[in-house]
Amino acid sequence: MREIKKGDIVTRNSYGNDLFFIVKKIIKLANKKEIAILKGMNARVEADAPIDDLKLVNKEEQNRFEKELEQKINNRVKIKKKEQQNRIREIVYTGKILHLDGDKRYSQKSIQCYKKMGLKAIVKNIPENKQSRNVYRLLTIYNPDILVITGHDGMIKNGARYNDLFNYRNSRHFIQTVKEARRYDETHNKNLVIFAGACQSYFEALMEAGANFASSPARILIDFIDPLIVAKNIAITDKNKYITIDDFEGELRDGKRGINGLGARGKKDIMFL
Repeated sequence: MREIKKGDIVTRNSYGNDLFFIVKKIIKLANKKEIAILKGMNARVEADAPIDDLKLVNKEEQNRFEKELEQKINNRVKIKKKEQQNRIREIVYTGKILHLDGDKRYSQKSIQCYKKMGLKAIVKNIPENKQSRNVYRLLTIYNPDILVITGHDGMIKNGARYNDLFNYRNSRHFIQTVKEARRYDETHNKNLVIFAGACQSYFEALMEAGANFASSPARILIDFIDPLIVAKNIAITDKNKYITIDDFEGELRDGKRGINGLGARGKKDIMFL
C-alpha cells in the first residue's frame, strides 16, 4: 500500500472505519512516528490519528460515498410544494444568511444547498482561527439577519474535561467570533440570530458568548448540513413568531443532543399581492 499523504481520503481502523476523513496535514514526531490531522467528510469533526491506524479509501468507495452524500443532502434540503405554491400569490422576503465555514469543501456544498432551498446566503470559507478577525467587517458589508459560524471541532480528550476550553480544537475561536458578532450587533441594533459550533463544540460557552443556537450539548458529532437546517428554519419563519429547537428538532440528525439553544424570532417577511 502506498504512503498516506496530505489530501488523501482515509478511515480509522481503531474506530471500525466508520467515518471518512480528508488528511489535512501530517506531523512527524520526535520518535519518528507520524500523526495525521483529519477533517471529517460528512461530519464537522477534526481529529488526529497515527498514520498506521489509517486505511486509504479507494476510488470506488469514494465515488459511492459522494453519491450517497449528495442523495442525503438532496433529501434534507427539499422545499415543500406548499411553500412554493404560496410564493405565486405573495412576495416572500426570507432572512439573509452570512455563513462562515472553516472547511473549503463544505463551503462549496453549502452554497449549493442554500440555492436548492431558495435562500439568500453568502458563504465565506475562512479558517476557524481567523473568523473572529473577519466577522465584524463582513457583517458590516453584508448586513445579514442570520449568522452561521462553523467549520470543524472536536474534543482532544474525549469523555473528560468538558469545562476546559483548551480541550476543544476550535471552540475558543467560535466563541471569540460570537463575541465579535455581538459587539457589531450592539452598535447596529440588528437583532442578529447566531448559530455557532461544529462537532463536540463547547455548547455552554458558545451560548454564554451570545449564540441563539449552538452545538454540541451531548458532545457528539453533528452532520455537515445541521447548521444549514438551523439557518433555514430561522430564515423561513415569520418575523412575528418565536422559533425554538422544538420546531425543527426532527430535521436534525441527532436532535437536541447535537444542537440546542434559546431560540429566536424568525426573519421572514411577507408582502401579499
